[in-house]
Amino acid sequence: MRDISRRGLLGAGLGAAAAIGIAGCGSSDTGRPAGSGPGKAGETGMGGRVRLIGDGSTSDTGKQPHQPPKPVPLEPGQTPPQFVVFSWDGAGEVGNGLFPRFLELAKNHNAAMTFFLSGVYLLPESKKTLYRPPNNGIGASDIGYLTDGHIKDTLKYIRQAWLDGHEIGTHFNGHFCAGSGSVGNWSSADWRNEIDQAVSFVTEWRTNSGWKDIDPLPFDYRKELVGARTPCLLGQDKLLPTAKKLGWRYDASSPGGRQMWPDKRMDMWDLPLQQVPFPGHSFEVLSMDYNILANQSQNSTKGMPSRYPGWKKQATEAYLAGFKRAYDSNRAPLFIGNHFEQWNGGIYMDAVEESLKGMAGKKDVRLVSFRQFCDWLDVQDPQVLAKLRTLEVGQSPAGGWNAFLKAA
Repeated sequence: MRDISRRGLLGAGLGAAAAIGIAGCGSSDTGRPAGSGPGKAGETGMGGRVRLIGDGSTSDTGKQPHQPPKPVPLEPGQTPPQFVVFSWDGAGEVGNGLFPRFLELAKNHNAAMTFFLSGVYLLPESKKTLYRPPNNGIGASDIGYLTDGHIKDTLKYIRQAWLDGHEIGTHFNGHFCAGSGSVGNWSSADWRNEIDQAVSFVTEWRTNSGWKDIDPLPFDYRKELVGARTPCLLGQDKLLPTAKKLGWRYDASSPGGRQMWPDKRMDMWDLPLQQVPFPGHSFEVLSMDYNILANQSQNSTKGMPSRYPGWKKQATEAYLAGFKRAYDSNRAPLFIGNHFEQWNGGIYMDAVEESLKGMAGKKDVRLVSFRQFCDWLDVQDPQVLAKLRTLEVGQSPAGGWNAFLKAA
């Protein structure tokens, strides 16, 4: 009953190599990075007071802790930071300990991340008929439902994630990627319906579960929710009009992005998963764990154990190669997508951990959430951003950063 996004590879059913090509903020220049320091379950935010919202499933605890200083524009000729966003689709804890593992990793390396929470992960299966997915049967969900115990664990770690400074986005609900009910066929009205239900499952989990002895989530989700990633990277065109009406700031659903500075679509930042070098191959791979898996074990999540060490090394080197290419050239942000899964012996989780450790602590590197990255983008001179977008993948600025951005 996990978010096994085996449909997360856009074009699944194509040859693996063919599918790859199309599939689908931390600190400012001063101050401590986002995500630094612990956040304990039960803590309030900066205000110290708790105001329950609705049925008490969520609450207003004040300003989110462990946020970076207010971002500032780049100085003329200044080298841009190297932003890296690690994000998680589904973001449910299913007893494998991966959610707390990566919260601890982030804390140890002053990293902020984005957790795209699937709304149905907070809806007890006994109440699944409350979910009315567009163009699908009542209570249907291609990712299933969590056990009551795992819902409680998910609530615990979503609460901790926010208190630690991470972003809580949405991965919507039922993860429909095939047939007539696929999210790729949904209208803008269907997306609004799905979003309203996802929000209701997060903001009314106490009513739906009947649990009275669990702390509320420490944030107002309707205000916190400013971005998403669609199932299988499908349906963005019809989602965007609805997202714009809701005031969202970004969407992370574009398939097959390239390592270049982002632009806006419909007044929202378009922040796609990206194609990164794939060691040992002439083609590139999408920067998501499942897409690497699809090329290594042909969609099997339990491939040949004898190959796990080599596959882990290849996955780690793919992420680090994408990082190095940007860091040493155009400084385009790097976006990496993941799932809390033990596919192929958990090698992709190890690859994510090793790659994060290989990026953290380097000069100018900011390990941030999507929302924090948008905060930085929004205060930059539009002409500077336009100049940055002229740099191709792997292209260094002519004459160095001082000359390149001083001209802007």
